[in-house]
Amino acid sequence: MGLQEQKRHFSVNLLDWYMVNRRDLPWRRHNNPYFTWVSEIMLQQTRVDTVIPYFNRFIGNFPTVQALAEAPEEEVLKNWEGLGYYSRARNLQAAARQVMELHGGEMPQDKQSVFALKGVGPYTAGAILSIAFNQPQPAVDGNVMRVLSRYFLIDEDIMKGSTRVLMEELAGELIPEGRARDFNQALMELGALVCTPKAPHCLTCPVMEQCSGRIAGRELTLPVKTKAKPPRPEQRLVALVEGRGVHRGRVLVRQRPQTGLLARMWELPHVLAAPAAAGKAAVPLADEPAMALLAGSLWAEGFAARPEGLATHAEHVFSHIVWNLQVYKCTEQDQSSELPLIAAEARAAYDAQAASLAGSAPAAMSSASADPVNTDAEDASVKFTSAKADVSELGLTSAAGQSGLLGEHSELLPVSITARAAQEALTGKSDGLTYQWIGLEDMEKLAFPNVFLKLLRNYFAGAYDVTE
Repeated sequence: MGLQEQKRHFSVNLLDWYMVNRRDLPWRRHNNPYFTWVSEIMLQQTRVDTVIPYFNRFIGNFPTVQALAEAPEEEVLKNWEGLGYYSRARNLQAAARQVMELHGGEMPQDKQSVFALKGVGPYTAGAILSIAFNQPQPAVDGNVMRVLSRYFLIDEDIMKGSTRVLMEELAGELIPEGRARDFNQALMELGALVCTPKAPHCLTCPVMEQCSGRIAGRELTLPVKTKAKPPRPEQRLVALVEGRGVHRGRVLVRQRPQTGLLARMWELPHVLAAPAAAGKAAVPLADEPAMALLAGSLWAEGFAARPEGLATHAEHVFSHIVWNLQVYKCTEQDQSSELPLIAAEARAAYDAQAASLAGSAPAAMSSASADPVNTDAEDASVKFTSAKADVSELGLTSAAGQSGLLGEHSELLPVSITARAAQEALTGKSDGLTYQWIGLEDMEKLAFPNVFLKLLRNYFAGAYDVTE
């Protein structure tokens, strides 16, 4: 069979299979360009089953481009909460405002205008134009490249731009006249359900007879893909500060900077203990110096809190960083009367730690400020391990991972801090970020990244209560 016949076999059999086996998905029930657009943005890096309830809620709250464009950003982020990759939500709203300003609220139908929308790349543009408007535009993502690599036995690295161009040209040639909407969705469906990454279901594949990769026994080795650089591990110390007095029943949180990683979202205060060396795992700090460092970082922001003990460990994976979190329950303290005593205790812990590291080269470290990395790469997954685990036996084995606790950061240990009047919104003294005392009811209003959302939900459910 020649190449043209192989292409025809692929297109005809794939469409026949799709018309019988396609899933009933909420965004497929209407040829609404806005629904298609929202679904495609949500489906980036996210499974269909995860997206469905988010899509339904999002469309229920923002049923039109105009509704999304005019909504407060905080409300949009709250509706995206838990879905991850929050820059997608911010870009989606920014693009909705572009559609309102430049196109009168109607989704444009030409490739140049769609591609110009914020957050819309070649794949998303092709998906919108083909699915919503039935235009013969290719929509090539990882699923599609995997299918085409296997069926046509393409050995080119799919991480290369030149391979994407080749795939887009090939996909465009495969689209039957007048069937772009169904064909592109069929191709996506095949990659998601049958031609899967690790265990393709070749025996149920509608195009298996002419699949060159299967015939050559290469279905498990294709596509060729260069491994991405592993994310950099970081050890971070998190403060779960319980309020006293007027703040009783509330927890201290802060809002991240206006730009960069997880921009404008809320979180528990945390500090970078030390970055790991290249290719090395982040080493946990022993409890005593960890709690001293955490208390000192809070004092620098104007908050007196005594760490009481380790509550849990958590892991938060971004595309470029892995946060390994040591979470400590802390208790708010009276700044005027109790701070000097806490400062003295922490100073002793810092001095002891510094003495054990004498002669070591200092490592870079952060204060209580949020991670300064300015990037759109955001969170992908969250993992929790046993609560109340004890890491004190790990000791301090790496100078690179434990130094820098004094020296230029000794300003983290003020002897006294002017008492702050009780108020809901506070500004950090050195990082300038907004802090707030919140109760369970406030979580319905503020948007948190996945890891802090789960930590707070567990806290308010009593997961970290100490049982005598």
